[in-house]
Amino acid sequence: MKITVSLHGVFRIDRFKLETLTYPDGSSAQKVIGDLQIPAKLLGTILINHVHAKPTDILHDGDTLMILPLLEGG
Repeated sequence: MKITVSLHGVFRIDRFKLETLTYPDGSSAQKVIGDLQIPAKLLGTILINHVHAKPTDILHDGDTLMILPLLEGG
């Protein structure tokens, strides 16, 4: 299956902004996050097709996975 991965903030450093990747059917968001070596301590929000998701959620062909870091400020 093909999914579009959109990285934000510090996750773009030495990676990409938007890319289409191929994964086996039944892959989870966590599989993609792990393959991209995104540190769990920096992981903020995960969106699948612009809807909040959990790392364990399963991706489907044509999905868009957005990965955002924790945000700081005040």
